Amino acid sequence: MNILLLGSGGREHAFVWKLKQSTLCEALYVAPGNAGTTSMATNVALDPNDAAAIAAFVKKNHIHMVICGPEEPLVRGLADKLKADPELEKLHFFGPGAEGAQLEGSKDFSKRFMARHNIPTAAYQTFSRESLAAGIAYLEQHDLPIVLKADGLAAGKGVVICQSTAEAVQVFREMIEDLKFGEASAQVVVEAFLDGIELSMFVITNGKEYLLLPEAKDYKRIGEGDTGPNTGGMGAVSPVSFADAAFMDKVDKRIIQPTITGLATEGIAYTGFIFFGLIKVGNEPFVIEYNARMGDPETEVVLPRLKSDLLGHLLAACEDRLGAEEAVFDPRYACTIMLVSAGYPGAYEKGKVITGMAELRGTLCFHAGTKAEDGVVLSNGGRVLALTSYGATKADALQKSFVAAEMVQFEGKNYRRDIGFDLD
Repeated sequence: MNILLLGSGGREHAFVWKLKQSTLCEALYVAPGNAGTTSMATNVALDPNDAAAIAAFVKKNHIHMVICGPEEPLVRGLADKLKADPELEKLHFFGPGAEGAQLEGSKDFSKRFMARHNIPTAAYQTFSRESLAAGIAYLEQHDLPIVLKADGLAAGKGVVICQSTAEAVQVFREMIEDLKFGEASAQVVVEAFLDGIELSMFVITNGKEYLLLPEAKDYKRIGEGDTGPNTGGMGAVSPVSFADAAFMDKVDKRIIQPTITGLATEGIAYTGFIFFGLIKVGNEPFVIEYNARMGDPETEVVLPRLKSDLLGHLLAACEDRLGAEEAVFDPRYACTIMLVSAGYPGAYEKGKVITGMAELRGTLCFHAGTKAEDGVVLSNGGRVLALTSYGATKADALQKSFVAAEMVQFEGKNYRRDIGFDLD
């Protein structure tokens, strides 16, 4: 099969690493890719949001499957646009259409979907500029803390947890009146705060059947002890020690099964990944959010723990034979540490020379924000590299990644030294 993978981050480099292991994979292209993907696949200068250019490339290069890494093309309806082209009737596109992608594209849509299907989640109300006064009144009588979420896509940064009513009202106004997160916060979901510990779960689905992938826990805050502003993710661990069999059974029966059944019942065609952002409150699971794609940096620990053929699973989903598939997991821990640029998630500089990667042994180095110029690898983003190691224990895997993090050098390098601190 000839494959086109869309995206340029650590998630996509991990996909390339895993897809190349499949005997089904022939030519593999990445658009636009990064300095890491270029060593294993062919990078192509395509914008993942440019449906016309992607369609032309697919036809010219006899692509059999397109796999979409990031969320924005999905929410913009890339799958629908390609499927509407009569010349692409046989193309497999792995990722939902615009309607299914609203599970991630609109927090209000996803909350209403969960309510219709009795899927456990925090109590909420949604407000816009037209209902600003009602929203402020709602905040003034709400228990603390209060969670404010931009309804639309905000690059993982559209959630604010407010500790006081005054703070909540100020942030609420900034989100709606000043469009703090752009048009994504023209509508705001106000949510009750759930006190617990979070984890991420993932399935491959054809909208009727599903295949469960390894779970993971990621760490969003920039500072150790989960302090400071949110980032795209500073590290991840898999498996998750508190996700025992009894808890996982509750997740399956109360959340995953009703979600898939809900999609089918509502006639929402969905072939792709579903990312369940969950929180364990006591011993009970609740949904914090859905995503319509794999997470980053969770992918960098989930795919290393998937021993079975990822591409075979994706093809089975596209061909409606997912029920016959079996996912096989590596029992070892996989832990990833994200190296980020100085200043991230605020302003940061690019173009820093990266050294030490060639000396790494026993650690997978997934490029997140890099580019190659004249044979030199340079930083090209806030998150630069994801370093993933295996271990018989969490501590063993983390230690290997921490050693690797010291070996790799670039000006302003920063990383968290406490990934996994809250797990046994």
